[in-house]
Amino acid sequence: MIEIIKKKKNGGYAILELLFYIAFFGTLSLLTINAMITMAKSFKETAIQAEFVRSGTIMERMSREIKQAYNIDLTSTATDLKLNVKDSAGADKIVEFKFVSPNIQLWDAGVNVGNLNPPNMRVTNISFTQITALKDKSVNIVLSIRSNNDTLARVLDFHDTIVLRGTYKGS
Repeated sequence: MIEIIKKKKNGGYAILELLFYIAFFGTLSLLTINAMITMAKSFKETAIQAEFVRSGTIMERMSREIKQAYNIDLTSTATDLKLNVKDSAGADKIVEFKFVSPNIQLWDAGVNVGNLNPPNMRVTNISFTQITALKDKSVNIVLSIRSNNDTLARVLDFHDTIVLRGTYKGS
């Protein structure tokens, strides 16, 4: 009879231990899942920030082309820019930047080279402003971009002013 009582007593502890372990592993699982969700959000945010940084190459490409120009031709809209440049043989040619929403297209001698922005980035606004001084010409660019992957719809603005080397005469 004493053995039966001991068995019943141990059985009660087994159920309490089981409930404790279930609660412990449930809590541990929730913490792990929460950490994984936080890491996934952090990874997505890092990827979006990297996209914005890579989009700076748009400005670099435009700056490089503008520096090589000797004349600027702003079209009727401030969102397109024509540059008069010399090719490697010294012949005149036209390089154009056209805003075809949501992309910026590069045209070289009448041929569409392609979009400057990556496919997952959209240009929300661009404006070119010509600045003419006594000795040189320059272009002020304001570029606004947005990532298609960003649920917060943040827009990053780039600003730059580039002096045309072909017109720069120095002091």
